[in-house]
Amino acid sequence: MSISAINADAFVSEVLDGAKVWGIRDKGGFPTSTNASGETAMPFWSSEKRAMAVIETVPAYRDFEPVPIALSEFVDRWLPGLKKDGLHCGLNWSGKRATGYDLTPDRLLARLMASQGRSY
Repeated sequence: MSISAINADAFVSEVLDGAKVWGIRDKGGFPTSTNASGETAMPFWSSEKRAMAVIETVPAYRDFEPVPIALSEFVDRWLPGLKKDGLHCGLNWSGKRATGYDLTPDRLLARLMASQGRSY
């Protein structure tokens, strides 16, 4: 299993355990990035520590700060908004280039529901 796959699995279990998702924001808002396939994703992390690691490692994110998002708000508001905007969800991006798995909002919701054993 790749590091990205491990981080994506950790995202789901840690988010469900903590009932919180972490984004990063600067004065311009929340960042997005386009991958090699042309998909644009907004990154999210399962802990403040993971979000801070990217802020400290990736020069482009140096001026960002971690922002907690309640899981209920993420599921009810963020995922539908990301879907409407055609954005993917970057899960626990890491490393010097802040890379990892990107899932559509629908696929992320399905993974959260399957792991929780219920629907939102």
